[in-house]
Amino acid sequence: MKQLEELINTKEPGWELVKEWIAAAKNPCRVLEADKERAAQELVHAQVTTRSPMGAIIYETGGILINDGWLRILGSGHPELDRGLAEWNKGKSFEAYGDQPAFYLVADDVIGGYFAINGGALGDQPGNVYYLAQDTLEWEDLGCGYSGFVNWALCGDVHKFYATFKWRTWKTDLAAISGNETFAFYPFLWTRYEDINDLTRKAVSADEHFHFTMDMMRQLGEQDTAAATT
Repeated sequence: MKQLEELINTKEPGWELVKEWIAAAKNPCRVLEADKERAAQELVHAQVTTRSPMGAIIYETGGILINDGWLRILGSGHPELDRGLAEWNKGKSFEAYGDQPAFYLVADDVIGGYFAINGGALGDQPGNVYYLAQDTLEWEDLGCGYSGFVNWALCGDVHKFYATFKWRTWKTDLAAISGNETFAFYPFLWTRYEDINDLTRKAVSADEHFHFTMDMMRQLGEQDTAAATT
């Protein structure tokens, strides 16, 4: 694994590009301050250089909150988003730092959707960002890489992307949830329902929700396989 000095690029820092995107952002965004010691550790664990937007976001930010925290882009971690990018992936997309992940979680949202770079496990387009939607429990190719995704999150039509998932009190509820939590809905979003306002919801830890989602995908996949063979 490369050491910190090998990962910091001062000649072509990716942070300059990210700052341009932030300055041009059409969606409200808040850059969380990075703890330098934690940022350095996360950068080494992630093994990406600061020449890349991903490395720059890890090293320069604790994360980025879009639309008052509806969408969270992971950085090196912050009390409001206490999940460093590499730390969050450990035990989910890889077991030990330095392993080659089959996917890499880079962002998520308050309705339990997860954004990940495809390392080969999510679909036919390696390097693209995929979205795990709670209404389908399937990974969907967004047709762009990490840089395109970050640019979309800051400057794209995020409201349209989530239009069908906004309930009447979402703004008030969003203000009461941290970046370390997500909403769990019941009945589940992947079941049939007429109006999202009729569903009950509660805040749960993001870690708990992720593992529950993975478990449900596995169970439903096994059920589909069993049904197809009978």
